[in-house]
Amino acid sequence: IKKIMSRRIFRTVPLHKRAFLVEWEQKPSDKLLEIILSFKSAIDKDAKVSRTVIGYQSLLIHMKEEIQDMSLWNEYLNELQIKIQPKIIDKGKIWKIPVCYDNIFAPDLIPLAKSLKIEVEELIQIHSETKYRVYFIGFLPGFLYLNGLDKRLHFPRKKNPQLKVPKGAIGIGGRQTGIYPNESPGGWHLIGKTPISLFDAKQKNPCFASPGDWVSFEPIDKIKYHELERKIQKDNFKMLPTR
Repeated sequence: IKKIMSRRIFRTVPLHKRAFLVEWEQKPSDKLLEIILSFKSAIDKDAKVSRTVIGYQSLLIHMKEEIQDMSLWNEYLNELQIKIQPKIIDKGKIWKIPVCYDNIFAPDLIPLAKSLKIEVEELIQIHSETKYRVYFIGFLPGFLYLNGLDKRLHFPRKKNPQLKVPKGAIGIGGRQTGIYPNESPGGWHLIGKTPISLFDAKQKNPCFASPGDWVSFEPIDKIKYHELERKIQKDNFKMLPTR
């Protein structure tokens, strides 16, 4: 068993004198996320490590000083692979994000429903009743890479991306759904909008969610949307997990 477990299922890629990437061979999955989170938890405790950043199939490791001997790190990671106990991420925090699916915030909702050959109400129901897992954060500060979009809502991204997608827009692209944390170009089909801010550089933790957490969407109407918007503008709202 030990021989099987010691078989390398990842590779290390030097990127800089103070950084390298650990890449896994498996396809993105909940099991792989557990493994990567476990590696991150162990490596973060090393005094020589500055920070680590999770990807779908990778872990970027930044060092405080230049790496003198990469073979030592390879040996350490091989030993870690055998000893490590993957984290149980079902206990991650659950974040319920309010979303208004009204047409004023969802220019692509009706066209997408027609393309998927389902009713608008069914699209909203499927999208909002699914629980999504946060795999990692990237692309833009606060952009949550969410896994779990129902296959019935899979649809190719737009051929011609928009130059300006508003902050808080909820989109579907390919096999993913996500929230635009800031105004930016984007090619996803926009089906709603949240007044919640996903990134605040002034906070100790700029993004409230972390890899391994869960996200669900709570449908709200325009009145509730604007009420929340006013609370947020007055700094009278705090995002809290439901678990």
